[in-house]
Amino acid sequence: MPEVNKITKNAWVGAIAQPAVEFSLTPLKVAFGKIPLGLRGTLYRNGPARLERGGRRVGHWFDGDGAILAVHFTDAGAAGIYRYVQTAEYEMETKAGKFLYSVYGMHAPGPIWKRWNQQLKNAANTSVLALPEKLLALWEATKPYALDLQNLETKGLDDLGGLDDELPYSAHYKRDPRTGDIFNFGVSIGNDVRLNLYRSDRTGKIVQKSAYKLEQFAIVHDFVFTEQYLVFFIPPMRVKLLPVLLGLTTFSEAFVWQPQSGTQVLVFDRETLSLVSRGETDPWFQWHFGNGFVDSDGLIILDLVRYSDFDQTNQYLKEVATGQTHTPAKGTLWRIHLDPKTAKVKAMQEVFHRKCEFPVVQQSQVGQPWRYTYLSVLRQDADLTQDFLGAIARYDHKTETFVEADCGKNRYPSEPIYAPDIENPEQGWILTVVYDGNSHRSEVWVLDADKLEAEPICKLELPSVIPHSFHGCWKSV
Repeated sequence: MPEVNKITKNAWVGAIAQPAVEFSLTPLKVAFGKIPLGLRGTLYRNGPARLERGGRRVGHWFDGDGAILAVHFTDAGAAGIYRYVQTAEYEMETKAGKFLYSVYGMHAPGPIWKRWNQQLKNAANTSVLALPEKLLALWEATKPYALDLQNLETKGLDDLGGLDDELPYSAHYKRDPRTGDIFNFGVSIGNDVRLNLYRSDRTGKIVQKSAYKLEQFAIVHDFVFTEQYLVFFIPPMRVKLLPVLLGLTTFSEAFVWQPQSGTQVLVFDRETLSLVSRGETDPWFQWHFGNGFVDSDGLIILDLVRYSDFDQTNQYLKEVATGQTHTPAKGTLWRIHLDPKTAKVKAMQEVFHRKCEFPVVQQSQVGQPWRYTYLSVLRQDADLTQDFLGAIARYDHKTETFVEADCGKNRYPSEPIYAPDIENPEQGWILTVVYDGNSHRSEVWVLDADKLEAEPICKLELPSVIPHSFHGCWKSV
């Protein structure tokens, strides 16, 4: 058993105990069931795959080097490929055999005076954006890396035709299902803290930009997209930047939670990217939103996974990298009604009480009215502080009920990804990568989106263990 597993009883640790092993394009064996005839396209996933180098462990789960899994579904069957993103920093550290750069939760090795204003490593480990001619590996703080859609060869940094050196491009883009336009943002730190907004065409080329000055730097990981608006919730936090620049503390340790300030609400016009309204509401923290739309009364209806504060969820994610978690960070699904003209919250309700994360909807319903939100959830009998998300759920906003695909003891799914059936528009599939801690193996599971509680339609064996990952996407043929 991997070394880090000796310090914990939890099977999920096996997936991250050792650096992931790449594999070239390989036909995947069907371990159970069969591949649906209408499932044609590619599943892409990204996540931190190397959490150790040269005998040193990373300081936070966010620090691991990104690796991409691609599973191509064709008439000939399924084939998979898994490769690290060959960033400039990854190549330098591979050559040196040790960590060389600071990241979100760790410092570069060496004396403190060498850390002053040191370059952060682009971990390229958070999400993926599949464009017609390339795949982007996305991170929070810098430009994305472009890769080949088929063989995942790294092409290099990509400015999308409009990113200056100081402009970051976030991991949580939104794609308009009607026009194909892509909306995204990035928070930049300089003389001013700015929320940069971008609109790209379907090829990824940036065709419109704007910037809004924020009062202070905060973690803004995701946003809400509707047909008329872009909505941002800025959590009540600030960063002690000088100690970070001096190398005295990491970004992860430098944030101060300030609940007395409340959560700031910013509503932007999606056509002009200009501010419509600004308001304030209760203090909370969120990583991810599920979806949003404007109802017949003109209110924005949205859902998100909400935490009571930043400190607990950040500490828990830090502990994940060690294999020992003990912080009870619980995020649950909430629904919010927001007046876009005033940025005032009209109603707010917790709708799903289990610990959950990674809320997603069908791509065709992004920004539109929707009924089902799919999530990764904690199993009913799991320990809140020590276990990992072990089931996939579908919450029905119409009936206020949910169904669940329990993956079984010591099995841990990734974020659910919805894949439409190319032959039947009423049919869809949920794809997830499952780490089986009982056998120390990884599989791709295909679930019926309308019958999650039933057994999987198909299970595909992967050649090596895929560490727990963050985000993915589906690209139809």
